[in-house]
Amino acid sequence: MIKVVTSEERHTSDRGWIHSEFSFSFADYDDPSNAHFGCLLAHNDNTLMPQEGFKRHPHHDLEIVSYVISGTLKHTDSMGTEQLLEPGTVQVMSAGTGVEHSETNPSEDEPVRFLQMWFLPSQRMLKPSYTNRRVEAQEHLNRLCPIVSGQGGEGAEGAEGTLPISQDVTCYLSHLESGQKLMYPQHEDRRTHLFLISGHIEIVCSDGSFNLKPGDAARIRKSCDLQITGTGSETAEFVLVDLP
Repeated sequence: MIKVVTSEERHTSDRGWIHSEFSFSFADYDDPSNAHFGCLLAHNDNTLMPQEGFKRHPHHDLEIVSYVISGTLKHTDSMGTEQLLEPGTVQVMSAGTGVEHSETNPSEDEPVRFLQMWFLPSQRMLKPSYTNRRVEAQEHLNRLCPIVSGQGGEGAEGAEGTLPISQDVTCYLSHLESGQKLMYPQHEDRRTHLFLISGHIEIVCSDGSFNLKPGDAARIRKSCDLQITGTGSETAEFVLVDLP
């Protein structure tokens, strides 16, 4: 079964200092019928204006994955972390028993766009932790590059360079050139969440073929192997999440 959620179906939140597109019920968007997909609670596409940001605030019992698409994001937290995250950087923060953090845009003239996903952890009351790494362009060109992995995930177990997460989740990143194809073997008991950041792709599974444009997502369960093809004139960038 596949459900395509178009860019237009997302909830738009524009506060002036930040523009967000929410794929799931979040903040001022309250929709009990669209509260989560498995353990994935939030998938927010944020654009933060220059010199703006989220002031220090608390989290607990959440696994938070962020990916910087453009601009620079500054992260600070109560564990003593202070990082400037450049485009292509992925970070994972395990809130566990409790952590406070802030996310700001230090630039005077350039917005920062970043994706953020929230997952329920496999266990509550874990020790908070933080890690990040920059993914180089050649690592995910015309391939599914595992960037975050927990206890499982197709082809990701033991993958060198992945960031740990306290959940049976694997996140992949890909830049797919037009005409290039990727196969993703989905297991019967797993879910797949695919989000297209830019460009155009076609996905083919047992339910048929579907064309995705920027901002579109596909939620897939109990499907056959996925075939993903880059279409259009520009390279497509997308994230794919394997989860229980």
